[in-house]
Amino acid sequence: MSAAPKFKNNVKISERHGAGEWKLEKLALLALMPLGLWWVLSSGFTLAGADYGAVVAWFGSTLNAGLAAVTAVVFCLFASLAWKVIIEDYVPAGSRSGLILVSNLVFLVLAAASIFFIVRLALGSAPLPAGV
Repeated sequence: MSAAPKFKNNVKISERHGAGEWKLEKLALLALMPLGLWWVLSSGFTLAGADYGAVVAWFGSTLNAGLAAVTAVVFCLFASLAWKVIIEDYVPAGSRSGLILVSNLVFLVLAAASIFFIVRLALGSAPLPAGV
């Protein structure tokens, strides 16, 4: 038999500690605002219509590559948390955990791929062959 739910001011207190995830989501969003603005202003205007050499030179800057990597990781974190909330709110209870796991894996792979390609560009590596 489980314990009776706890209430504070006639509101059920969550037993799953969702406030921590909520705070992390808001901090990620707070970090994304200046990072997103930097990304649009810096890369959007600098790299629009640029050739491969200009892109490699832009990513060759430690500041640009570092901020691009941080932006990619923070975006994937925020997107992962947002999709978790969407799944918890709109998907029936039986398939939630599997979908959350798949969602987390997708965003982990996206973050890792982003870091991989940012580092490749920052080091001036040749592009991958077509079809890879």
